[in-house]
Amino acid sequence: MRFKKPLDLLLSEASKTGEGSLKRTLGATNLVALGIGAIIGAGLFVRTAAASAEAAGPAVTLSFIVAAIGCALAGLCYAEFAAMIPVAGSAYTYAYATMGEVVAWVIGWALILEYALGAATVSIAWSEYLNNLLGGAIPYEWCHSPFETSANGVSGFVNAPALLILGLITLVLIRGSKESAAFNAVIVMVKVAIVLVFVAIGWKFINAANHTPYIIPENTPGHEGFFAHGWGGILKGAGIVFFAFIGFDAVSTAAQEAKNPKRDMPIGILGSLVVCTILYILFAHVLTGVANWTEFKTSGKEASVAYAIQKYMIGYDWLATSITIAILAGFSSVILVMLMGQSRVFYSMSKDGLIPKVFSELHPKYSTPYKSNYILFAFVGLFGGFIPGSVAGDLTSIGTLFAFVLVCAGIMIMRKSDPNIERPFRTPWVPFVPILGIVVCSAMIVSLPGETLMSAFLWMLVGLVIYFVYSKKHSVIRNK
Repeated sequence: MRFKKPLDLLLSEASKTGEGSLKRTLGATNLVALGIGAIIGAGLFVRTAAASAEAAGPAVTLSFIVAAIGCALAGLCYAEFAAMIPVAGSAYTYAYATMGEVVAWVIGWALILEYALGAATVSIAWSEYLNNLLGGAIPYEWCHSPFETSANGVSGFVNAPALLILGLITLVLIRGSKESAAFNAVIVMVKVAIVLVFVAIGWKFINAANHTPYIIPENTPGHEGFFAHGWGGILKGAGIVFFAFIGFDAVSTAAQEAKNPKRDMPIGILGSLVVCTILYILFAHVLTGVANWTEFKTSGKEASVAYAIQKYMIGYDWLATSITIAILAGFSSVILVMLMGQSRVFYSMSKDGLIPKVFSELHPKYSTPYKSNYILFAFVGLFGGFIPGSVAGDLTSIGTLFAFVLVCAGIMIMRKSDPNIERPFRTPWVPFVPILGIVVCSAMIVSLPGETLMSAFLWMLVGLVIYFVYSKKHSVIRNK
């Protein structure tokens, strides 16, 4: 027996209101903003140049399209589940209803890579950009981990700015979803405005020669191997820029806090994905037109956008500073949605008995899983304050892609097992869309480095040990 969670039980949980339940305060606009808040962050400003230099060249715009197709295919499946089962927990909850407890646990464990580890990595990057904006005013030992040493021999002590932003956002989350959504909406307006300004101003500085050849030719030095040029390079580029799309699925973790989830969840998930894809393609086209993609191998690196502005867009240095502010704003909203998503996944897992009950205890006034937020701050802060940012690597992308594959599979399974249930939103062209989603997302996983795949495998092994030692014994479904 796979110990699946009965669908009628999930639907009864979704209909609960009052004490002990999450408040339904989010509308469609809040959910679209939540998605954009999670999506537009470091990925756009940092990964675009990296994917262009390492694999795709000017065709990084095509990499964004490939990544967007994979996300859209998964997004259509997420939208059906979120409208049909409007319960906190996202892919974890959907897997519990379709593939059983073990697969649900594996997804829940994989989502820690996306949400908790992702938030820690972004908080470290937030610290770096803040110090750059302040002209290096923060002493090295107070913005680096103890495992890092500067060129002149100064050792880090604690990454205080990373802990500061994690702490502030944790407090915002504890106050409630409505307050968090309002904070997020302001940030979204700031960073979208700056992206649009960069595209509008940068368009007149595009040099057509930088887009020729558009796809990296086979004989280009330093780009040997299938995944380093041509369409193979575009696919690898998609795996790199996929990080820039991470977050739209986090909208589904807020399903239990949506006012009208049957209508609003599909709008939130797919609407945020469409808006961000358009912005990404325009941004990548302008960036690779202003500066030649080969320059991003040695110059710019993480500050690639500022590099392109300062070297080629004469008279617009103020825009480089604005981009840094937009990046800080982007990081802040990404951290907010990641921490919110992780606490909601833990809330569902705790309700099912797979992790301790403390993760599902709600604040008496704000009806938020405040103890889970505090514990998450301690866990994520441990990484953000005391571990170098490089430890996460592409693990965040793998955790997300793996969840996408299983959500796509879950749609096909549920169409067979529960064909008559009400589906306010239906994924079109089943099984074609889910199968294609599985293929595209699996291809992006395979294109990632081997050591990253091995790290993800070891993470899953640790998760399975915890499941069989603790979770299996405390499972609510198993003990009924």
